[in-house]
Amino acid sequence: MTDPLAQLLDLPGVTDAVKAARDAVGEVHRHPTNRRGWPTTAAEASVRAARASAALDGGPTDIPADGEVTDPVLAGALRVAESLGLLLTTWQRAPLQALARLHVLAAADLVPAGQSDLLGRPRQAPGVATRLDLLAGLVAGGTSVPGPLLAAVVHGELLALNPFEQGGGVVARAASRLTSIATGLDPKGLAVPEVAYLRRGPAYPAAAAAFAEGTPEGVGGWLVFCCEAIVAGAREATSIADAAAAG
Repeated sequence: MTDPLAQLLDLPGVTDAVKAARDAVGEVHRHPTNRRGWPTTAAEASVRAARASAALDGGPTDIPADGEVTDPVLAGALRVAESLGLLLTTWQRAPLQALARLHVLAAADLVPAGQSDLLGRPRQAPGVATRLDLLAGLVAGGTSVPGPLLAAVVHGELLALNPFEQGGGVVARAASRLTSIATGLDPKGLAVPEVAYLRRGPAYPAAAAAFAEGTPEGVGGWLVFCCEAIVAGAREATSIADAAAAG
C-alpha cells in the first residue's frame, strides 16, 4: 500500500528541512551531558516546553516562586508535560485514548463548572470524528515517514481540526512532542520546539492557518516551519545541557 504521507516529502524544501531537524536533534543527544545526565536536562526541557505552550494559549510563562500555579492554562500545560512519559505507550497503540487523557489534563480547570463531562470528548461537529480516526491510524503505524514530518502533521492537523473546546493548543503541541519521542526522532524529549513557536510570534498561527487551507504551499510551508522550530529547539536543548555541565 502507498504511504499516505510519502508525497509530502516531495513538497519544496521539506526533505532538506526534515534532514536538518533530524541532524540537529541527533547532535543534541550526543552532547556529553546528555549521555548520562539526560534525565535532568529532559526534565528542564519539559518544563520549558510547558511554559511556552501555555503562553501560546494565553497563559503566563512564569511559575510562582512558591510553586503554587493558579493560572488554569499553565497548570494544565504542566500536568500534560508530567504525563507524557506515562502516555507514550498509549499514544503508540491507542492515540485517541491518549488524546482524551491529554485533554482531561490540559482543560481540567478551563471547562465551565458542572461541565466536566466535556473533558476528553471531541466536539460533535461534522467530520471531526472521521479526521481524528484517520490521524490516529497514521500515528498507530499507518505511515513510515520521518519523525519530523509526522510530528508536524499531527501538530497541524490537531490545530486545524480543533477537536476540543478548551486547551486544544496545549494538546496539539503535546501530541506533536509525543510523536517526536515515539518515532525515535527525540526519544529522550530533549528538544524544545515550543519555545521557537512562541518566539516566532504571529508567524506560528499564520503557518498553522496556511496548513489548514490544505494547499501544497500551505502544507509545505508548515512542514518546513515545524522542522525549523525543531532545529531551534535543539539549540535550546544544547543551552540546557551546557548550563547543566557548567553547574
